[in-house]
Amino acid sequence: VAYLVVFHILFVLFVWTYWKSVFTLPIQPAKKFHMSYADQERYENEERPEVQRQILAEIARKLPVYTRTGNGGIRFCDRCQLIKPDRCHHCSVCAMCVLKMDHHCPWVNNCIGFSNYKFFLLFLAYSLLYCLYIAATVFKYFIKYWTVTRHSPEPWRSPEPACGELTNGRSKFHILFLLFVAIMFFVSLMFLFGYHCWLVSRNRSTL
Repeated sequence: VAYLVVFHILFVLFVWTYWKSVFTLPIQPAKKFHMSYADQERYENEERPEVQRQILAEIARKLPVYTRTGNGGIRFCDRCQLIKPDRCHHCSVCAMCVLKMDHHCPWVNNCIGFSNYKFFLLFLAYSLLYCLYIAATVFKYFIKYWTVTRHSPEPWRSPEPACGELTNGRSKFHILFLLFVAIMFFVSLMFLFGYHCWLVSRNRSTL
């Protein structure tokens, strides 16, 4: 019963964080980072790149923007028509600029950024614990897989399995498959979770 209680607690936490990672919408930059209609028209009508950079610099002077492009210009998104805040990036899949974007995750089909990065980290942590718990509880049955059949001393009796031995060949396959999958995901998630913990400790993001 204790095993089932712990299993379902981890399972509920795993599903909840996965749900939040998937359905928490990415946050776009505030309206103050969007260009006004007059500034947008002035920027688009200007053909000289150096003058365009000056226009962006004038607009960004009032905004809390510190990150610059490689040539020292203001980071501007032509598709969203806004000045990008620090750590903001345009996601081509979501077709929007995402605040503090880390990456677009295909496993949750969502952008991981300011709004759901906490849930994504918790999802990795609970997935790691979930796989570890499954591997640990299945391991003793994996050991029983190698248990040798105990033969009865009386020749007229059929061989009896050793105590706790898995006699069904299909159940043996299920135990081996479950242990292999749990360990495989545990190792993969351990490296991914460790990498993101390192990024958080350095106040960095993937992009």
